[in-house]
Amino acid sequence: MKVLKGRDLLSLADLSTEEIQQLLQLATQLKAGQVHLHCNKRLGLLFYKASTRTRVSFSVAMYQLGGQVIDLNPNVTQVGRGEPVIDTARVLDRYLDILAIRTFDQNQLETFAEYAQIPIINALTDLEHPCQVLADFLTVEENFGSLAGLTLTYLGDGNNVAHSLLLGCALMGMNIRVATPLAYQPDPRIVERAKQITAGRTEVMLTDDPIAAVKDAHVLYTDVWASMGQEDSASTRIPVFQPYQVNEQLLTNADSEAIVLHCLPAHRGEEITNEVMEGARSRIWDQAENRMHAQKALLVSLLGTD
Repeated sequence: MKVLKGRDLLSLADLSTEEIQQLLQLATQLKAGQVHLHCNKRLGLLFYKASTRTRVSFSVAMYQLGGQVIDLNPNVTQVGRGEPVIDTARVLDRYLDILAIRTFDQNQLETFAEYAQIPIINALTDLEHPCQVLADFLTVEENFGSLAGLTLTYLGDGNNVAHSLLLGCALMGMNIRVATPLAYQPDPRIVERAKQITAGRTEVMLTDDPIAAVKDAHVLYTDVWASMGQEDSASTRIPVFQPYQVNEQLLTNADSEAIVLHCLPAHRGEEITNEVMEGARSRIWDQAENRMHAQKALLVSLLGTD
């Protein structure tokens, strides 16, 4: 993975099919204890949004590699008092070896990447969530042995997770179906990019019909109906999204070996039922654990080893 050293990961489309395959292979080896790598570097976490899995998984991954983690909470640093991004980026570039940013605006992330020479990782923006999807693919691969030819159906809001799934599935030769209410479909630019990547080799479907979307699908995936920053619209979204709930009845339309994923946190009883979350098809807890393994592989690949 030396080819990734020094690069940024702002979008899943920054990676090639081969690079994702290599990251997943390394993550599998790290998880199984087949390789023991050391990376005595400094990771900064600059999170403008609340986080459990992303914050803890990045921190544990870096500590297990022998590195250091510095939590750059905007509430206790100058970035929370209006210091310009371009100034913060150039200062942090001189202190850190790598920086993971969790924020709202993709443009802010891109500005950091422009003014800092160290690798910048997209730890979530309103546009994409690439680290999540690397863990998702690791989970799917563990269950099915490979990714190519599988069908993944995403149900709910056409948000950042849906965007990264569209790009990732296209890169990995998977069919991707996104079922959303018509007013909540993914960004057309992301959809078009996914179609360009797959060039007709696999399916890229947008639909408002959840039953058609899950027919014979191997993976059913959902997320909250109102993401961070959209809390004020949560109550009005519930009746609109209700037909897209992942429940036992919907599961009967999927492949008999289908698994269920959710990037968490979940609103049990809304986008997914408690029965499904705790059921035999759920791989949600494996998926959450795999955030750490996938990100450990990513950190090693971007930084190298000592």
